[in-house]
Amino acid sequence: MLIVTGLEAGYGKSRVLFDINLTVADGQLVTLMGRNGMGKTTTVRSIMGLIRPTAGTIRLDEEDISRASPERVARLGVGLVPEGRRVFRTLTVRENLVATSANRLRRAEPWTLKRVCDLFPRLGERINQRAGTLSGGEQQMLAIGRALMTNPRLLILDEATEGLAPLIRAEIWSCIERLKGEGQSILLIDKNLHAVKPLATKHFIIEKGRTVWTGTSAELDADHEQTSRYIGL
Repeated sequence: MLIVTGLEAGYGKSRVLFDINLTVADGQLVTLMGRNGMGKTTTVRSIMGLIRPTAGTIRLDEEDISRASPERVARLGVGLVPEGRRVFRTLTVRENLVATSANRLRRAEPWTLKRVCDLFPRLGERINQRAGTLSGGEQQMLAIGRALMTNPRLLILDEATEGLAPLIRAEIWSCIERLKGEGQSILLIDKNLHAVKPLATKHFIIEKGRTVWTGTSAELDADHEQTSRYIGL
């Protein structure tokens, strides 16, 4: 579904990505890992069209989206849960979810307000509450629900459980596992290796803007000596 090849990008004259390569096939949960400052979020921003790559290609199915606008990328079915949640704080939970509702891919069973509230019952209980008054964990649930309401083919989660309480974190992981079980394609950035490894189809590790290792969870465990240099296992 998603193929990133030789991606280079940065901010102004500052180059951050030098050679990023990764793939996400239909129905896979793929992780993008690496220490802070290695280029993970810049990679996500490039995929979403928020940063214009200087070299390399990003393909979604058969379409080259390397130069596509964020609006075009979203319409093609890529949903983003950004780092820091970024919910619309002055809008209610219902308004946040309805504002992004779309079924451009004409799914037979699309994500709806009811379905999101079934996935996250806390949101249903706070449906008329302003998003800015929710807890951090509830805002993260809302950010995921908002992305799901776009009915994406590919869901990108950037630090989905960072800074959350253990119980909320466990609830988020349970929902991610459920989404994978339903066939949702996911690109995930998260530092919680204990939770990630049982779910992931494949891992990509980046170091200083380059993809330096690719493999399965079993290969990640077997190659501990090599991968620990990049992610501190």
